[in-house]
Amino acid sequence: MAPEDDADDPNTPLERRLAALFASLGIARAHITARSSTDWEEFAGKYPERIASLTLLCPAALDPAALRPFGARLLIITGEHGPGSRRVRASLPDLPEAKQLALPGYAGLTWSDLAAERGAEIGTAIEDFVAGLEQLPPLPPVSEPEGEVAGISYRIRGAGPPLVLFPLELAPSQWEPLIPVLSARFATITLGGALLGSIGSLEERGRSGYMRIVRAVLDGVRIRPGDTVLEVGCGSGVVMRELARRTAGANRLLGRDMNPYFLGVARELARRDGLDRLIEFGEGRAEALPLPDASVDVALACTVIEEGDADRMLAELIRVTRPGGRVGVIVRAIDLPAVVNLPLAPELKRKTEAPGAIGGGASPGGCADASLYTRLRALGLVGLDCFPQLVAVKPWQPRLTRYQQQILAALTAAEAVAWRVAAERAAADGTFFIAQPFHCAVGIKPGGSVNGDQSRMV
Repeated sequence: MAPEDDADDPNTPLERRLAALFASLGIARAHITARSSTDWEEFAGKYPERIASLTLLCPAALDPAALRPFGARLLIITGEHGPGSRRVRASLPDLPEAKQLALPGYAGLTWSDLAAERGAEIGTAIEDFVAGLEQLPPLPPVSEPEGEVAGISYRIRGAGPPLVLFPLELAPSQWEPLIPVLSARFATITLGGALLGSIGSLEERGRSGYMRIVRAVLDGVRIRPGDTVLEVGCGSGVVMRELARRTAGANRLLGRDMNPYFLGVARELARRDGLDRLIEFGEGRAEALPLPDASVDVALACTVIEEGDADRMLAELIRVTRPGGRVGVIVRAIDLPAVVNLPLAPELKRKTEAPGAIGGGASPGGCADASLYTRLRALGLVGLDCFPQLVAVKPWQPRLTRYQQQILAALTAAEAVAWRVAAERAAADGTFFIAQPFHCAVGIKPGGSVNGDQSRMV
């Protein structure tokens, strides 16, 4: 079966969709630049002949086994410090042929605007690296310079050898600041849509147990008909679509995000679900919301307070909430242990479950710990309901692959063997999962009433 034959089937795996895209655009072989391993890893395993080189830009972790076949055709660009950089450096001795570049003084966090902040160095590194490899023929002319194939959107700019650019996770500018430089030499093919990068991850998370804690927070804020509801950092719109289904037009729903790339996809996904008329998406930074004081009844922030100035973000949530309105917040909990459901020796189990071993970290001013509760109380919220939660991630979810890579980067070779043996056995009997911890809180802004009082919400 040709890769494009089942490309529109919703159960078609990502690697077949990518193969269909390559076939549609006439790409026999391309240079690829990516960040998330879940975007390219299965494609590389099934269609290695399609990849002339691979550049990884500030990945969160590495899987040496998947990367070793690239040899000298692999370039790894990472920050000089930060959790991702530490994990990557731990794996580099297992990839002796790979080219490496560390960006001085840079962390390259999941939400860092890589191309905008360090584009000159990144662009030069990619050009120099590819110049030393096989010279690919130019991309054949295409009838449509942008469009969608098999659920993956693309945009082609420039002419020359094909350079496929996968999404840069949460980076607000994505590849745009680098396109003028790269398209002068390559036919740059920028990929996007709901299946790749952080959007793919958020959408997958929206189909997982994570939505149970979101729904618990939504229950806690007690949305009433006529309430105006705001979500800050709405991302791909997973929570906004849940709200739209819950409220069925009885509420004004506002989704705000600083990332225009995410907002574009969020609008499209809402349109596809027939919910676009129920949601107002717009740009806005969480530290300075473009909304008047006391203009919403419910304000929500789900895993965004980690990524900036947490005190300013929380103060803004409360500022725009009316007296008597409710505020609901979820953050990752890097101060709590994960739960790794594997039969491991006690010392190894403690190591793999260490706080912060999985998931994203926090920016210097961000909040990803139990200080969320005291911060909200200090800002004046009353009736606080504080409840840490665990979300189990199972073997069939792409997120588990990333978590395993992050854990394995901190293990010795012997520990990694023990992990893999235990994981294989537990996956076979259906008991393997990794549970990520979160802190959740709901509170009331004083000065009004909720159902006639400001008593504790439960």
